[in-house]
Amino acid sequence: MAEYDLDLVGASNPGTLQQKFLNALLKLQNVHRGSIWIKQDEAYVCVEAAGRDSENIKGVRLGLDHPSIVGWVIENKEMTVSETKSDRRHYREVEDGFSVKSSQILCFPLFQGQGEVYGAVQIIDTAPDKGHLNLDRAYLEQLQHLVDICSMALSNAILYARERDRNKRLSSALSRIRSTDPIIGQSPSFRKSLALIDSYSATDFHVLITGDSGTGKELMAERLHSLSHRAGKPFLVQNCSAIPETLLESELFGYTKGAFTGAVRDKVGLFEAADGGTVFLDEIGDMPLNTQAGLLRVLQKNEIKPVGSAVVKHVDVRVVAATHRDIKQMIAENRFRQDLYYRLSVLPVHLPTLGDRQEDIPLLARHFMEKEAAKIGLSPGMILPETMACLCAYGWPGNIRELENLVRYLLVTASEGMIQPGDLPIHIRRPGSAVSEAEAAVPEAGTGVGLDTALGRMRWDELEKTYALALLDRCRWNITRAAQEAGVNRSTFASRLRKMGIRKQEIS
Repeated sequence: MAEYDLDLVGASNPGTLQQKFLNALLKLQNVHRGSIWIKQDEAYVCVEAAGRDSENIKGVRLGLDHPSIVGWVIENKEMTVSETKSDRRHYREVEDGFSVKSSQILCFPLFQGQGEVYGAVQIIDTAPDKGHLNLDRAYLEQLQHLVDICSMALSNAILYARERDRNKRLSSALSRIRSTDPIIGQSPSFRKSLALIDSYSATDFHVLITGDSGTGKELMAERLHSLSHRAGKPFLVQNCSAIPETLLESELFGYTKGAFTGAVRDKVGLFEAADGGTVFLDEIGDMPLNTQAGLLRVLQKNEIKPVGSAVVKHVDVRVVAATHRDIKQMIAENRFRQDLYYRLSVLPVHLPTLGDRQEDIPLLARHFMEKEAAKIGLSPGMILPETMACLCAYGWPGNIRELENLVRYLLVTASEGMIQPGDLPIHIRRPGSAVSEAEAAVPEAGTGVGLDTALGRMRWDELEKTYALALLDRCRWNITRAAQEAGVNRSTFASRLRKMGIRKQEIS
């Protein structure tokens, strides 16, 4: 027995410690099936399992109100031996579908400080003659001492891991708060939507956010989470249109080892990882019908079934979904489940387009100018009143994302830090006018800096020289700073200047 006891000493990770603890007990009792259960919230949860069908028992949750051997041991704080065929405490449904059933169970309580029980460990005999377990009283007393020692170590490891995870979540939440853009807007339509989000945060119902792309749906979902009682738990995001249909189900619900080619180990899905927190499903209108059925199970029963598993797992998550599509039209076309829509849209909110909140454009433009300038170490450009009038008159089909990208473009291309109407792309200066494709070029969502007509007609060497001279002029011919802004090292930048014939007349 001491051999296995010493084998446990080096383990500090809860998962590793649980495995070694359980395997040691199974070897001592010469059986091959066992499990460790911990009381969490309103259930007994299997956190470790060994033997055949272990993948179907790990993660199972037993309700406190249902008879079970682990529940009896935890509540009564004492060891028990169970003859499973006749013991009414045995939760037989757990073994439904198992090829081999248990015949006898030896179950010990897991103690932490001051006699408090936090869990139980089951050692299970599956032999029909029930001849493997050593139930000699003296032997069981020794085994109980070993379990008591190891349960204290396991308890400390679990408490440490929980505190570590809690600190990680708090740190992540703090980082998210620091990195998240403030919500800016004073228009009546926007303030109405914001007030709805704030009121929804006091509840735990699911939310459906609708609105055009680029209106800030994810930002609103983050605000909803940060104001709710789930703020200290995970906020996880999945864009339903950004991943193939075959992978989306695995990402959301997880999978078991061997579920498909390449599944070499169990994978925790998004819903399980976000347990206790919020899941934001962006572009829910692009979710395949098959996956919609799995999501409906989450909303109705708070349970998931990993791909390849026959056992469901219970989760506690709030779902915030978003879409720019007309879901009601999709329902009429049988492309979206009506029952899922009603489950998701318990608390709906619609975000107005930027064109419908013109009074917010100056506020947003100045905010993005200051934010982006700080990122690259420049002074924010000044947007002249006549330039701002052009911005306010424009329709903004790309919404806030388009405005943010335009500000980045202007920050780099405008001269002398003054944003004049002539610095704007022509389709913004003269909305609705007929322009060529080259003239209409502008940075759209995710595309970066666009090319105006003059740049589009240059050869590559001319473009590079024009860029270098403009960069040097803005940096007052400071080679080091210009190289840093260009994203290359100083020697490379200086070498390119020499090849282009740009002399170091005033270069420091």
